[in-house]
Amino acid sequence: MDLDIDEASAAFRDEARSWLAAHVRALPSMDTASGFTAHREWEAELAEARWSVVSWPAEYHGRDASMLQWLLFEEEYYASGAPGRVSQNGIFMLGPTLFAHGTQEQRDRILPAMARGDEVWAQAWSEPEAGSDIAALRSTAVRTDGGWLLSGQKTWSSRAAFADRAFGLFRTDPSAQRHHGLTYFMADLRASGVTVRPIPQLDGEPGFAEIFFDDVFVPDADVIGSVGEGWRVAMTTANNERGLSLRSPGRFLAAASQLVDLWRASGAPESTKDRVADAWIRARAYQLYTFGTVSRLADGGELGPESSVNKLFWSHLDVALHETALDVLGPAAETDADWVNGYLFSLAGPIYGGTDQIQRNTIAERLLNLPREARR
Repeated sequence: MDLDIDEASAAFRDEARSWLAAHVRALPSMDTASGFTAHREWEAELAEARWSVVSWPAEYHGRDASMLQWLLFEEEYYASGAPGRVSQNGIFMLGPTLFAHGTQEQRDRILPAMARGDEVWAQAWSEPEAGSDIAALRSTAVRTDGGWLLSGQKTWSSRAAFADRAFGLFRTDPSAQRHHGLTYFMADLRASGVTVRPIPQLDGEPGFAEIFFDDVFVPDADVIGSVGEGWRVAMTTANNERGLSLRSPGRFLAAASQLVDLWRASGAPESTKDRVADAWIRARAYQLYTFGTVSRLADGGELGPESSVNKLFWSHLDVALHETALDVLGPAAETDADWVNGYLFSLAGPIYGGTDQIQRNTIAERLLNLPREARR
């Protein structure tokens, strides 16, 4: 693990801090039509200044930044109170997948629009009878002239209510067993045969949606990787979602610092002090663990099943941190929308990106080499 910050990275961090201080502003919820538009404009502003995807090559609006510099930017981004990233499904999950498995034509066509927020992506993973068990999906893709016809239903699709496009797995060989016969597709959510049905959350806003595909044509150019090899491609997406990109340490470092400030200012009982300190320590531990991951990647390593350990840690850290904040606030928590909304969102952490049970199975089987779970 390399904890040294070189001179160039320190200058990069300071530049990011100055730019964010001058440009960050409050935006309405991205789960409303007007808020989604405002967040899309924010993504364009980030891209114009080349802060949208700092680790990407310059031709895709990036800065060719190192992974360490990306982590430093993320810390500055969250510390500044900058808005959530409406493009996160694309830039943090599909983007790395295209770099790993996409063609040059796909990268040139997809990545610039993604970085600018011109095209916002939804996840089309879960299905009504295949939530975290993606291999059990039933949606199909049938060969046709020049491409494929997609049919089926996806649910709990993040950002789909207002997004432009979606990515996900479909079964191209119905006779194949579970993890085989799957292919990874990109699809236009405004194409003929697509129906998007928003799913309201507790606050009434549609952060998710169901997507119905009825013989939706997708050209061969929108297949990522080889036909039938979708599971292997999807693991790149999943490992980035669980292990590094989607939940960078900056998010939790900022929340932990806010929690410490809240405790100091609130006059909360001494009994909450240890829980506040524990949340801060765990956020810092996650930061140091991620430095280790970045050092391993810089030496040629890859994200693998270790990402499931990461996912378990940050999802439960998020819940504990917000529960502690509500207890520190006491009755006043009922009127603190930021902490309450953060708490409600944190409860989804042990579910999305693969449930705790899925993560523990992965850890047991692929890291600890325990016997595989018997399947009926």
